[in-house]
Amino acid sequence: MSKPTCIDLFAGCGGLSLGLYLAGWHGLFAIEKNAFPFETLRHNLIYNQKHFDWPEWLPQTNHDINEVLEKYQDQLKALRGKVDLVAGGPPCQGFSMAGKRVEDDVRNQLVFSYIKFIELVRPRMLLFENVKGFTYAFDKKNDSNAEPYSHKVIRGLQRLGYNVKPHVFDFSNYGIPQRRKRFILVGILEGLGSPENFEQLLLTHRDTFLKNKGLKSTTTLQEAISDLLRSNGEHPTPDRKNFNSGVYGRGRLSNYEKAMRGDYPKTHTIPDSHSFAHHSPEKTALFQHLLAEYHPRGKRIDGKAREAWGIKQRGITVLDPNAVSPTITGQPDDYLHYAEPRIMTVRECARIQSFPDWYEIRAKYTTGGDMRKFEVPRYSQIGNAIPPLFAEQAGIVLKEMLQHER
Repeated sequence: MSKPTCIDLFAGCGGLSLGLYLAGWHGLFAIEKNAFPFETLRHNLIYNQKHFDWPEWLPQTNHDINEVLEKYQDQLKALRGKVDLVAGGPPCQGFSMAGKRVEDDVRNQLVFSYIKFIELVRPRMLLFENVKGFTYAFDKKNDSNAEPYSHKVIRGLQRLGYNVKPHVFDFSNYGIPQRRKRFILVGILEGLGSPENFEQLLLTHRDTFLKNKGLKSTTTLQEAISDLLRSNGEHPTPDRKNFNSGVYGRGRLSNYEKAMRGDYPKTHTIPDSHSFAHHSPEKTALFQHLLAEYHPRGKRIDGKAREAWGIKQRGITVLDPNAVSPTITGQPDDYLHYAEPRIMTVRECARIQSFPDWYEIRAKYTTGGDMRKFEVPRYSQIGNAIPPLFAEQAGIVLKEMLQHER
């Protein structure tokens, strides 16, 4: 059988597309609004890996999904019967329990753009991803009729003739060194089968899948990034003026580190995007104090506890090397490295998200001020992504389900 076809919506820097590529899917195209993450996806999956068979009618650049829906409606309808899977997750900031949960965040409405895309293309299967907070209604205390957006999406897809099955997965159970709970909705067009066994198939295949890669179902933070210490040495960052990057450690590697490094160190002494932040002497001293004296690792220091430690930012977590990481976010100041007085690098965050080292992150490292509304720098690209290692496992299961129904 030829490779099944897929389209990635709200693709970000390509975590989901990468996983599907590794699972043997063939991409048709990807829709991502912001130029920064699209630059990363284009560099790795369009130029380097040739994952997509991009149509001539769609310019190979970043796009707003609503503009695509309006401008290319006929071309999308012409894809009916040719697309096996549409996958993706609309922006989650308005639903995130870690954020402000803003009900009238305009990005929340993009879930209906996803449904409209499904209506036009009519893929055989779909995969919808969002944060766990997507399953909670806004203002449930004051409005007993308040409905979670997850219910709205399920109902909208059922109206289009899809059998759907919602799940909440903790990716740390699938080899990713990070607690990351996500809402995953799987759908199959009526008459082609049922999505009911998706989770069971994932569990059935998990151990064999990870064993073949030399991995375990649970990977600790130290097993993920211990070869990226600053103490290994430093060199000027190739793509960031006046900053230094770390080099690869030469000691014993965990199997996870071996899998993520692959052959990349043979051609690159300096890991991509492994640039260290500039900390003031006062902040470095604070970090050294926390590493020496603060013992409840892996628990966020916020509220009044911040005052006792002299922490001026909204909060920080001292990472625990012997546990999985908390959820990686787009905020680089959220976490203190478990062994060195510094925040994490983009590459370390990418490792924790299970991006292999050959996957090079592009565009600016950070941004600030009003530009936060418009730019998605490297830290945010990684924090927003679906872990490729989980996406690959999901892709294998979806492909098996598709082959079975055919």
